[in-house]
Amino acid sequence: MAASRYRRFLKLCEEWPVDETKRGRDLGTYLRQRVAQAFREGENTQIAEPEACDQMYESLARLHSNYYKHKYPRPRDTSFSGLSVEEYKLILSTDTLEEFKDINKGIWKKLQEKFSPRSPEEKHKAWAQSLSRPRT
Repeated sequence: MAASRYRRFLKLCEEWPVDETKRGRDLGTYLRQRVAQAFREGENTQIAEPEACDQMYESLARLHSNYYKHKYPRPRDTSFSGLSVEEYKLILSTDTLEEFKDINKGIWKKLQEKFSPRSPEEKHKAWAQSLSRPRT
């Protein structure tokens, strides 16, 4: 029975798309990692809670098949902001979110990051250089 569960999860992972714009935050990538952790021994993995495993699969399968999108159709594909799906995807991409983080940083924080050493080695090197400079 564990073998069939494993194969169902593998099939779901194969079908689940990976969104390259969400590096490190993509649900498809996370799902693949969790399945690999849960089924370390492949088809020979012993499932401690088979009912919970089946329930998890069914929930993920409903999400993947857009069950709720079809069950509860929206009259329009917009939200309160009026932005389209494509605009939301652009805004929620990892690159755009990193740009927003940079914009939101204060001037002092930006200056600190720009002029402070990054690693302990760089800190030591900067300290050693300051000691070796001739004082006037």
